Amino acid sequence: MTEPSAPRRVFSRALLIEHTWPFVLDLGVGAVLLAAFYGVLLIGRYWASGAVAEVPISLSPAKLPAYAFYSCVRIFIAYLLSLVFAVGYGYLAAYNKRVEALLIATLDILQSIPVLSLLPGIMIALISLFPTRQLGIELGAIIVIFTSEVWNMAFSFYASLKSIPRELREACRINRFSPLQRAVQLDLPFAAIGLIWNSMISVANGWFVLMICEMFPLGSRHFRLPGLGSYLQTAANDGNSRATAYGLLSIVAIIVATDQLLWRPLIAWSDKFKFENVESADRSRSPILDLLRRSSFLARVGEHTLQPVSERVYASLARDERKRAGAMPDPDSGRRSYLTTAVLGTFLLLLAGAAIWKASLLLRGLPTAEYRQLLIGAGATFLRVIAALCLAALWTIPAGVAIGFSPGLSRIVQPVAQVAASFPSTALFPLILIALLRVGTGLGIDSVLLMVLTTQWYIFFNVIAGAMAIPSDLKEVSALFGFTRFQRWRTLILPGIFPYLITGLITASGGAWNASIVTEYMTLHGRDLRTVGLGADITQASNAGDFATLLMATIIMAIIVVTINRLLWRPLNRLAETKYRLD
Repeated sequence: MTEPSAPRRVFSRALLIEHTWPFVLDLGVGAVLLAAFYGVLLIGRYWASGAVAEVPISLSPAKLPAYAFYSCVRIFIAYLLSLVFAVGYGYLAAYNKRVEALLIATLDILQSIPVLSLLPGIMIALISLFPTRQLGIELGAIIVIFTSEVWNMAFSFYASLKSIPRELREACRINRFSPLQRAVQLDLPFAAIGLIWNSMISVANGWFVLMICEMFPLGSRHFRLPGLGSYLQTAANDGNSRATAYGLLSIVAIIVATDQLLWRPLIAWSDKFKFENVESADRSRSPILDLLRRSSFLARVGEHTLQPVSERVYASLARDERKRAGAMPDPDSGRRSYLTTAVLGTFLLLLAGAAIWKASLLLRGLPTAEYRQLLIGAGATFLRVIAALCLAALWTIPAGVAIGFSPGLSRIVQPVAQVAASFPSTALFPLILIALLRVGTGLGIDSVLLMVLTTQWYIFFNVIAGAMAIPSDLKEVSALFGFTRFQRWRTLILPGIFPYLITGLITASGGAWNASIVTEYMTLHGRDLRTVGLGADITQASNAGDFATLLMATIIMAIIVVTINRLLWRPLNRLAETKYRLD
C-alpha cells in the first residue's frame, strides 16, 4: 500500500516547489523595489535639509549601516552618471569625424587632472548654487567621485566602437538600421564586456576617492560628510584600530555583496555578446541571474511592457529610415551642419580664451623658483609613473589572460580581485609605508610601489575583458594546430587582447599621475612626509589654498599626459583599430 503513494508524494512536492518558487522570487523582487523607494525618500529628505559642512562622525559600530548607505549612494549615483556620459561621449567621438580629434584630446586632458585640483572649484561652485541645502555639498562629492570613475569607461566604450568588425557595420547599413537601432543592437552589445569590466574598475576608483572627498580641508574651511570614508579617516586620526577594522570590514562586505548581486550576473549575462561562430562549452554562471530569469514578475514586465514598446519604437524608426532613404537629399543640410560646427567652435574658442586670460592673471605673481620646482617634480613623477606601469604589467598581463581564458578560475579569483581592487588602498598606505620605511627605502621609491597598488587594476581588468572577448573558435583552432605557448601568445593572445590592453595602459597612465597626489605626500602619526614630485606639489598647494601653484601644477601634468597620449598611446590605439580588429 505504501509503494504507490511514494511517487505521488514526490510528484506533489515537485509541483509545490515549481509553483511556489516563482512566487518567492517575486516577493524578493518586490522587497528590493520597496527598499529602493524608501532609500530614495531618505536621501531626498537628507539632501533637502539645511547645509552642514562639518558633520560630527561617531565611531560607534551602530552608525556603520547609515554611513555605508550614504557612501554607496554617492558612489553608485556617480557611476550611473559616468555610464551615461561614457556611452554618449564615446558614441559621439567614434561616429562624428569632425569632432573626434577634439573630443579625444579633451578626454586626455580631463583624465590627467587630479581630483584635488578639481575639488576646490567644484565644491565652491555647487555650494554657491545651493547655499542653504545639503544638496550642494553632496553633489560636489558625487561629481568629484564621477571624475574618478568616468574616463576609463569612456575610453573603453570608444575603443570598442572603433574595433567593431567591418562586416557587422555593413550588415547594419544594408538593413538600414537607424542610429538608435545600431546603438542598441550592435554598439552596446559589442562593447558590453569591456564596459562591464571597466565599470568594476570605476566603482573601485570610487571607493578610493571616497577617502578624499568625504573629509577634506579647503583653505580655512573643513568639510566632513557622513560616510565610510569619513569614518575611516576619523578612526585613523584618533588611532582607533578597532573602529578602523570595523570600517574596513564594512567595505569588504559591501564589495562582496556588490560582486555577487551585480557584477557576477552582468558578466554572465554579457557572455552572450561574444563575437564568435562556435558557442563556448564553458560559460560564466551566476545563481542570481538564474533566479532573476525564473521570476514570473520580471518575465511579465518584459513580455507585456518592454517588448511591445521596443517593437513599436523599432517599427517607427524603420519607417522613418525608409522615408529618409527615399527622400531627395537636402542641398542645404551640409551648409547648416558646417554653420553649426563653426558656431560651436567659435564659442569654444571664446571660452578657452577667457579661461586662458583668467589663468594668466592668476599665474602672474608666481615666482620663477616655483616654476623650476614644479618642472623638477614633474620629471620625478614621470619616472615613477613609467616604473609603476612596467611593474604592474609584469603580473597583470599573464594573470589576466589566465583568468579570462578560464571561467572556472574567474569564478574563484574574480571576487577576490574585485575586493582587492575596490578596497581603498589609501586606508592601507600608512601600514605599508611604515613597513617600507623600516626596510630603509625612501618615500621616492615607496611611492612607486604605492602607485602600483592603485593603477594595476586598470590593466588587470582590461586584460581579463580582452581575453574573455577572444572568440572560442579561434582558441579551438590554436589547440587543433598544436600551437606552442610562444606561438599562441604571438598569434592569438597578444593580438586578441591588444585593443583592451592599450585601453588599460592609457587609463592606468592617467590613474598613476592622479595617484601621485596621495603617494608622494602623506601624513603619518602627525608628521608630513613628502618626496620630490608633482603630486606632492599639488597636495601641498591644495591644503594651503595656494591656487596659483595648484593651477600651474595641474597645467603641467595635463600637458605631459596629453603629450604622452599623442606620441605613444594614440598611434598604438590606431594600430588596434586597424590591424588587430576582428574582421
